Amino acid sequence: MRTFSAKPADIKQDWYIVDAEGVVLGRLASQVAQILRGKHKPIFTPHIDTGDFVIVINAEKVRLTGTKEEKKSYFHHTGYPGGVRVRSYNEMMAKYPERVIEKAVKGMIPHNRLGRQILKKLKVYAGADHPHAAQQPKPLEIR
Repeated sequence: MRTFSAKPADIKQDWYIVDAEGVVLGRLASQVAQILRGKHKPIFTPHIDTGDFVIVINAEKVRLTGTKEEKKSYFHHTGYPGGVRVRSYNEMMAKYPERVIEKAVKGMIPHNRLGRQILKKLKVYAGADHPHAAQQPKPLEIR
């Protein structure tokens, strides 16, 4: 038998919607990352984007376990000397609840050109409304 390699014509991309209300952040991010990469499909090919689109709603209602809510922090650098900026989890949730999920998923996909292309298929919204009703997303249950 020969190894199967997916061609761009073989790929059919679906849309899924995930409700993050009450779901643990890490579990949500790992399952969303698998769907985005296409690892749930039998035609998965590591060097081709075979994944699906994922819409995450209610990002402001995601939860953490243990004491991570007080201890977790997010770093970024401005590019200037001494430009490290730190925000706590609570600050991020108050100001940018979407970025918490985006950063968690970003850490679970490849850090290369393909990973950046895959990350564009993730749509995160703080509330329950989203503008993707025309794509008829299928509900995805997070275990």
